[in-house]
Amino acid sequence: MTILITGAAGFIGTNLTKKLLSVGYRVIGVDNFYSGSPENIHLFAKNSRYQFIEHDIRKPLKIKEKIDQIYNLACPASPPRYQKDPLFTLETSVLGIRTMLKLAQEHRAKLLQASTSEIYGNPLEHPQKESYWGNVNPVGPRSCYDEGKRAAETFCYEYFNRGVDVRVIRIFNTYGPYMDPADGRVITNFINQALRNEDLTIYGDGRQTRSFCFINDLLAAMTKYMALEERFFGPLNLGNPEEFTVSKLAQKVLKLIPKSKSKIVYRPLPVNDPEKRRPDISQARQLLGWEPKTKLEEGLEKTIKYYRVTLET
Repeated sequence: MTILITGAAGFIGTNLTKKLLSVGYRVIGVDNFYSGSPENIHLFAKNSRYQFIEHDIRKPLKIKEKIDQIYNLACPASPPRYQKDPLFTLETSVLGIRTMLKLAQEHRAKLLQASTSEIYGNPLEHPQKESYWGNVNPVGPRSCYDEGKRAAETFCYEYFNRGVDVRVIRIFNTYGPYMDPADGRVITNFINQALRNEDLTIYGDGRQTRSFCFINDLLAAMTKYMALEERFFGPLNLGNPEEFTVSKLAQKVLKLIPKSKSKIVYRPLPVNDPEKRRPDISQARQLLGWEPKTKLEEGLEKTIKYYRVTLET
């Protein structure tokens, strides 16, 4: 198969590219390097089954060869990146998905849309099921990302009803190697602060919760979903239902980096930051026979190892 990945130079795109190339697929990567790293693309430069196209998916894209699958991962996902240029973020979600849906329609390709747990906003339902409509502020600093992803799901729904094989996943707090150290999300912040002997910054009182899924588990679910022969739109929650407070996470990171001289400090909670996040993955269990296998400590150890090497080079 030939598989196209947008956001190919980003965290999930890089790991997905490695996985797909390792099993013999041809991969076409697309990225504009707004938040992705050119260094990630260089990992595949010598692979004859890999092609890279520098392109902004807000604009039309033409591919001459037949495409079998599309993974649409393009959009800055960390708050510092998506809040840097809110209109760009919104347009990438809304205009970008329409570009990719038209391409999928043209090639009769399956398309997987990477949506997000941010669809649920600061949830009033816990854990969050796919049937929950969410509690999103449409005019806050996070709304460019949250509402952009919600609108993208609507585009996917309408194209699905017109015969395009679209599959929507809602990703919950995934982490692992190839995340940008300046990503701004909690695991990358804590690990890199601890390795540099800087204070670990907790925003709020640390009692807010997150559910952390290691990248390998997410990729297993994504590829299983795309391998389904039946058309199933979703949306499908993908994440780890094991819930931790941010304070507990900070303690785990410091325990796994025992030589760190870092201390924990507290800062005000950002506007509209969710108080809790935990996926109900019953549907993914039933449909895919999938659930995460990687415990938090194991995933953190692998991620810490990656950042140690990165800091030393």
